[in-house]
Amino acid sequence: MAEKKTVQTRKTTGSKSGKRKTTAAKASQSNVNIAAMVKKLTEPLVFGLDIGTRSIVGTVGYRTSTNGFVVVAQESVEHETRAMLDGQIHDIQAVADTIIQVKQKLEQLIGRKLTDVCIAAAGRVLKTVVACAEMHFNYETVVTNEHVYSLDMLGVEKAYDLLRQEQQNDDIHFYCVGYSVIRYYQNDYPITNLEGHKANTIRTELIATFLPDEVVDGLYAAVEKAGLYVANLTLEPIAAMNVAIPEKFRLLNIALVDVGAGTSDISITNDGSIIAYGMIPSAGDEITEALARHYLLDFGEAEKMKCQSTMRKQVTVHDIMGLSHKISSEEIAEVAEPVVREITTRVADRIKELNGGKPVSAVFVVGGGGKMMGFEETLADNLGIPKERVALRGSEVMGQIEFLQKNIKVDSLLVTPVGICLNYYEQKNNFIFVTLNGERIKLYDNSKLTVVDAAMQMGYPNEDLFPKRGKALNYSVNGEKRMKRGEPGDSAVVNLNGKESALSGALSQNDKIEIKASTAGKDAVMTIGEIQEYHSAIHFIFNRKPITCPRFVQVNGELVSQYYEIQENDEIEILEYYTLEQVLEFMDIVCRGRAYVNNASADMETKVYDNFTIACEIKKEEPNYQELIKEYGEGQVPQAVLNGEMQEAEQVAEGHITEKDMESGEISSQRQDAEDAKTDDSISGNVTEDIPKVKGASDHQTAEGALESQQPVSGLQKTSPEGVELPITVNGDPVVLKNKKEYILVDVLDFYPFDLSVAKGNRLETLINGVSSDFTSPVHENDEVKIYWV
Repeated sequence: MAEKKTVQTRKTTGSKSGKRKTTAAKASQSNVNIAAMVKKLTEPLVFGLDIGTRSIVGTVGYRTSTNGFVVVAQESVEHETRAMLDGQIHDIQAVADTIIQVKQKLEQLIGRKLTDVCIAAAGRVLKTVVACAEMHFNYETVVTNEHVYSLDMLGVEKAYDLLRQEQQNDDIHFYCVGYSVIRYYQNDYPITNLEGHKANTIRTELIATFLPDEVVDGLYAAVEKAGLYVANLTLEPIAAMNVAIPEKFRLLNIALVDVGAGTSDISITNDGSIIAYGMIPSAGDEITEALARHYLLDFGEAEKMKCQSTMRKQVTVHDIMGLSHKISSEEIAEVAEPVVREITTRVADRIKELNGGKPVSAVFVVGGGGKMMGFEETLADNLGIPKERVALRGSEVMGQIEFLQKNIKVDSLLVTPVGICLNYYEQKNNFIFVTLNGERIKLYDNSKLTVVDAAMQMGYPNEDLFPKRGKALNYSVNGEKRMKRGEPGDSAVVNLNGKESALSGALSQNDKIEIKASTAGKDAVMTIGEIQEYHSAIHFIFNRKPITCPRFVQVNGELVSQYYEIQENDEIEILEYYTLEQVLEFMDIVCRGRAYVNNASADMETKVYDNFTIACEIKKEEPNYQELIKEYGEGQVPQAVLNGEMQEAEQVAEGHITEKDMESGEISSQRQDAEDAKTDDSISGNVTEDIPKVKGASDHQTAEGALESQQPVSGLQKTSPEGVELPITVNGDPVVLKNKKEYILVDVLDFYPFDLSVAKGNRLETLINGVSSDFTSPVHENDEVKIYWV
């Protein structure tokens, strides 16, 4: 019996050997034909890899002008070991070796070297995020393909932001592996395709899919070890959707289930868009494991048994004891039924969850796991829909797909591999790797990557990228809070591939970046003299002459100079007034008699605001004749010294008056004119109760000229008995000015009751015919005068 079996095995082997030779000869002839055809092609070829849990399928083809797709060559190689589980790579080198085998077979078929590849990812932890993005134009603009691409990328970036917020307390890092547009909007109106339309605003609503970085990293590592560069990465259900459910079917509420070896990938359509993606880590391998346990088979034999049961009525297998068994496909289906029901139950529950808690109208099933007998029926039962509404999709969805290889069997197994190639034309959303400060990092390539994107992905501190300012200085002026910023430091120094660059420098695959941290600037420093309000002045009229004084400044209640260095949280007050004592001190004058502010008797604490008038008696001190004789000699004292005319020169020498004041002539002329007025007008030690009046210069006179042309005024000046009556209005009331030939604004106060002794506002507003004027401005007949506090 054993000998017979051996003979039969040898005969079978010899028969198979002959068949292999015939098949190899035909394949060789086919290879020559395909290679010859490829040489004549002008279209660029796309290479796609479906890296599955049980096998790797490689597809090479191109898209036609009618949006069809020609599969030039396709090869499949099974993993020799269980290098992948549940869609995730466990043995990177083993998977890379299998990729190399597929790649070499395809290169022999087409006669070309393959360098770039499109891949699809699956995984046990899939995250989906719905996000919206908008673009506004300054004027109505024709939307281009570039606009649409930029809009989609904005949506993906917003989805990234939403996911980061959701996962901020989680150590798992996710990467976007694909997205689908739910709908576009043109000026807030839904539209299928934006390109070519005019719009002021365009908007997208999309669903982005994310997988953990270990899933994506494993795929990239295996592909790179095989000497390939990833040109495009997508999600397996997205790839399957491109083929299995054309856009004309997406108006319906349909689910697509891609049942592979390790995962079952789900996508759902409705209202013309893909509305959800999902994934469960249960698929064909669980059925294989159940058969292996029941029939005592190794995994490979059980996998062969499962696959053959979908095509034959009876399957022959050998268990681990070396015994041969012939088993009917119906029996195999019965053994697998509990596992199939468990998988379809999980798939149905996930479909309902993704579809808002209700079943879909129909389900399309693709992938090898879905071919198991009874899968469609049990899925329909679990969803509660008619059995005829769950169908296995294969050749019927590939009407626009042409296969040049004649030995290719078109079925549901090929949907995802072809979809991976087609996705290349829809989304070029691959990742690139760069090295930043010696650390290799991966970036989602949106064609706009810069150095700053790499820094952010790495977690490089923002404060070390941009110039740091020194410490700011906070203070307040008259209750208003202010801040002076510190000085900026130097930006980070960026070197890209050994050359100096900027944070905005564009990145490419395998770029090397070096960043030296930015530096901080000096802390803010400021003096009182740098405050803008400090340089404003207060103007007085002192004994008929205009005086300009800088404003006093208090810091935290104490008077300070312009050189005071402001400290943190200082409260600065720019005073709107001088006291009479401060005015006299500023002018270095001693008042020997009574003083008046705005024609009201005043003491040294009286506040003098802008445009106020001051009148006071100044007595000359008797010269010290003994000192003068001692200095000049008897009979040699100059008359100017006896008259006090040399006093200012002495004060300059003593530092009481600056040379700048002397050069401007302001202080000296004011003091001298005040003293001349007292002498010339025969002022005695007594001052009458009459309020002193002040006259000012006309528009074409200097202050000194005004004094010379001035008529005496009452109190400090002699009044002329001759005068004119001047009718005017003050604050709307008629007033007649008397006893003078000419009048200025201050004269109005002799005839109109207005209390200036108490300030009732921040400043006094004086207007003549609507024009802001000071008290020395001339007043004419029928002028309209307004005096009020503001």
